[in-house]
Amino acid sequence: MSDAPAYMPPAVWVWNRDNGGKFANINRPIAGPTHDKDLPVGQHPFQLYSLATPNGVKVTVMFEELLELGHRDAEYDAWIIPINEGAQFSSGFVAVNPNSKIPALLDRSGPQPIRVFESGAILLHLAEKFGAFLPAEPGPRAECLSWLFWQVGSGPFLGGGFGHFYAYAPTKIEYAIDRYAMEAKRQLDVLNRHLAENRYLAGDAYTIADMAVWPWYGAMVKGQLYEAGEFLQVHEYTHVIRWADEIAQRPAVKRGRIVNRAWGDPASQLLERHDASDFALRTQDKLQGL
Repeated sequence: MSDAPAYMPPAVWVWNRDNGGKFANINRPIAGPTHDKDLPVGQHPFQLYSLATPNGVKVTVMFEELLELGHRDAEYDAWIIPINEGAQFSSGFVAVNPNSKIPALLDRSGPQPIRVFESGAILLHLAEKFGAFLPAEPGPRAECLSWLFWQVGSGPFLGGGFGHFYAYAPTKIEYAIDRYAMEAKRQLDVLNRHLAENRYLAGDAYTIADMAVWPWYGAMVKGQLYEAGEFLQVHEYTHVIRWADEIAQRPAVKRGRIVNRAWGDPASQLLERHDASDFALRTQDKLQGL
């Protein structure tokens, strides 16, 4: 442990704008818009405003899976929201998601637009609307929703907890990293034990639970998240790796994971998606390598 004096919280917390860290320029203790700007609107029934972070990938994978099933009414426009630039604080975005987080969805398929925010809520909204990827039988449905909400509740410990303190915090804090590394490994063990006896999270059927969990925990066991694979010894979670590899081979997943992606290999990027033909610039061979 460090010999530095222990931090003592003041009587009243005061926001320090220069507190450091990768996201210090966009973090603030208040909500609401910082500037006026309308969101663009395309021609399709669904308007998605997002970025290819794990939470964003959940929803683009869901849309591509619905289209793969033949649901033509699931056509969507995916507009990129560069969160590092504070685009999520525009008046237009806040009107769709008052929490100023991606992804945010505007469902314009009915007589009145419906806003849906929070990635788990979007997955559930689309699954119920199209009758897909959500079991109808009470038992499997409950299992699916349990794992969906498990991810919603557990994900912040992996991302804002372990990911922040391990990869982004300006100061490495041993206690914080140890605390969240322990929790990340516990969560991976939960998944590994379950997937040892189940093909997918809800049993034999691929569901929105898998779509929610895969972008976070699948990426982690494949060494693609926070460059922490060796640190967390992710090779131990063999059943999660098997599950992650199987999902990664789905054509809709290959498409969905590159939508609104603005980093990495150019072949893995599709900044915005407005038509299925937008993928044509990337050959199937390139997609196979993702």
